[in-house]
Amino acid sequence: MNGAEALVKCLEIEGISKIFGYPGVAIAPFYDALPDSTIEHVLVRQEQAAGHAASGYARISRKPAVCVTSSGPGATNLITALATAYADSIPVIAITGQVESHLLGKDVFQEVDMRGMTESIVKYSYLVKSADDIPRIVKEAFYVAQAGRKGPVLIDIPADVQKAELTKKFVYPEKVSIRSYKPNTKGNTQQMAKVVKAIKKAKKPLICAGGGVILADAEKEITAFCEKNGVPLVNTMMGIGVMPKEHPLYFGMLGNNGKPYANRAVAMSDLLIVVGARIADRAVPKPENLEQQVSIIHIDIDTAEIGKNLGPTLPLVGDAKKIFRELTEADIHLDTAAWIQKLEDIKHGTVDHRVFSNDLINPMTLVQTLSEKMDEDAIYVADVGQNQLWSADNYVMKKGRFLTTGGMGTMGYSIPAAIGAKMCSPDTQVVCVCGDGSFQMSMNELATIAVNRIPVKILVVKNTVLGLVREHQNKVYDGRYSGTDLYEYPHFESIAAAYDMKYFHASEMSELDQTIDSFLSDPGAAIMVCDVDRDSMVI
Repeated sequence: MNGAEALVKCLEIEGISKIFGYPGVAIAPFYDALPDSTIEHVLVRQEQAAGHAASGYARISRKPAVCVTSSGPGATNLITALATAYADSIPVIAITGQVESHLLGKDVFQEVDMRGMTESIVKYSYLVKSADDIPRIVKEAFYVAQAGRKGPVLIDIPADVQKAELTKKFVYPEKVSIRSYKPNTKGNTQQMAKVVKAIKKAKKPLICAGGGVILADAEKEITAFCEKNGVPLVNTMMGIGVMPKEHPLYFGMLGNNGKPYANRAVAMSDLLIVVGARIADRAVPKPENLEQQVSIIHIDIDTAEIGKNLGPTLPLVGDAKKIFRELTEADIHLDTAAWIQKLEDIKHGTVDHRVFSNDLINPMTLVQTLSEKMDEDAIYVADVGQNQLWSADNYVMKKGRFLTTGGMGTMGYSIPAAIGAKMCSPDTQVVCVCGDGSFQMSMNELATIAVNRIPVKILVVKNTVLGLVREHQNKVYDGRYSGTDLYEYPHFESIAAAYDMKYFHASEMSELDQTIDSFLSDPGAAIMVCDVDRDSMVI
């Protein structure tokens, strides 16, 4: 068995059935071993898409997913996807080919120092020096990617190591023991007691749930705690989906682009329980003000995140699923009826003063209508830009999933992520929503959709501009627009035809319902374009 065959065998043992990649000479030995395995290779059309597709797959499976590229530009094209996965704590295993070991450091053709270049955007990275190390390294990589706070791990493997014969019998380790990495998942007993005591004293408690709740698979546990104790909940953008929109204890997304009543709830609470969220500038623009007004419990699996942006009154390190199981069993009795009624009054008294063109599609109504018509368990994948913020603000959460890139805000994420999500869960409806700018960053992946017959639905919010940048230029630079006009390209109907996809179009509100019905009911892959006024604002 050579190194490439050992690598493939390791992936099979880890239960990997699909990988997303793009071959090259430096990773060719691995690709030579792949056809003899049970693993399906999905050829993307650009390496960044391999990382995003693996991310989408990992988020739906809740397990690490794998992407593979060659050396040099093949590897560097993957960097943005790794940064995106790192910012959102997604467990991705990235395997990159490397030049032969004796050429390392000599600046030969397509050599780049991937370990050095990705040091700040992966949880850990390996440069494989011996074929005999491959089983241990792969086992460790999968462990590191999913233990504690999840994230991407890089395995950079020279071509000669892939071709080298193992000198020892292949044995895949059953256990991993890394002395320097033993993340704590159970909440400290003394801190747990303090948290219970603080919750008991609260008159106006509020949970702020972030993406870490979903990564911990703790949605049911937090909902059970809220229902037992009458505690309302708001979420960050990455926490969309922790609680259904129609739940009586749900009060929306907070932040600059969130619901005003969610922000009011945060400001009025006397105890804010932050779970699995870093509370960055988009969520709370001036955290120092909030610290002075509200007692804060910060719960996170990653010690480094606690207090990074918002100083907690009580820190608690641990796994959200385990912690909220304990908190639900604790002897906590709260009377929050008046508090919840106050929040309901504020919610129903909130007036949205935004005005949209009557001639074209209202983007808020578009998202509401689309998500209401989608299946109960459907997956909604939002890209970045105005489309993301309209989606987050108006998405009707039922029993499905909402995927987007919150930490890095990577345009072009949605189409490959939707591919990964659909390939992970073929029987689940998957709809990707993007702007005409972000669509053009990954429209080459329509070929991946066509070749693999992946029936994803792509809805393009078309306003012929880079809408969010243009909105910023309008507000900050007095309408001096620069570099944001996309004009009337591409011709979407021709693009759809080029990849054998059905095409749908709506330019008036009267057409919206029927067009969405036809779009969603079509059995194959489809593109729907909705015309939105270029002057439509998020805020």
